[in-house]
Amino acid sequence: MDAVFRALADPSRRRLLDSLNERNGQSLSELCAGLDMTRQAVTKHLAVLEAARLVATERRGREKLHYLNAEPVNEIAERWISSYHRGHAHALAGLKRTLEEKPMSRTEFFYVSYIRTTPEQLWRALTEPEFTQRYWGAQLKSDWQPGSPILWREGDGEFEDLDQVVLAADPPRLLSYSWHTYQPVHAEMFGWSAEKLAELRKEKRSKVTFELEPAGETVKLTVRHDGFDTETEMFKALSGGWPAVLSSLKTLLETGDVLPRG
Repeated sequence: MDAVFRALADPSRRRLLDSLNERNGQSLSELCAGLDMTRQAVTKHLAVLEAARLVATERRGREKLHYLNAEPVNEIAERWISSYHRGHAHALAGLKRTLEEKPMSRTEFFYVSYIRTTPEQLWRALTEPEFTQRYWGAQLKSDWQPGSPILWREGDGEFEDLDQVVLAADPPRLLSYSWHTYQPVHAEMFGWSAEKLAELRKEKRSKVTFELEPAGETVKLTVRHDGFDTETEMFKALSGGWPAVLSSLKTLLETGDVLPRG
């Protein structure tokens, strides 16, 4: 917590976060080009942000890409500020809303969380219906082999095939599957006509990928949801929904309980 507040206290580091909030996944050169800071200064500030886990990095070929990560702010807001009157924390609450509600990228959601658990237990939480029901509100069922379908069930209904398929599975290290398209329940929820629903269902299908990596007494969970050509309605919904789901997953594994929904 101290590292997060120290990182956010510097205006130059906040500018770096603003830059990544506008366009996620930038290289060091791209960040330097968009800011009036020397390369050395940007490098030092990024190191502080990485240490606070507000920025996550990924290697793609020879490039090191930087991503804004909302997880530390979510953790503060949900586990600490909830004990106090939120009226005394407008600034941090506003930042939390900005990170959760504004897309982290126009076509890609990226999120890193460190969870005090084991890779095997986290894999179970991602793949076993009894687990997903508790923190997600839906049961996911599959044999989790590449090419196999993933069935969904919400409430007391039957398991449904939403045309989701396992793309890659390497337990307990990697899981990737295609995402469902818009369903009739979405049309009812948002008041879409049959024509509107049919048009939205023409959008390109996306995919979600979970990477699990041991990190001392924790597991580093990296979630990437990509495959969007544009900032679609599905992308907007997922960018706001994933942080809540993943925060509840973390809380369940670390405390045995889940965050209240609402």
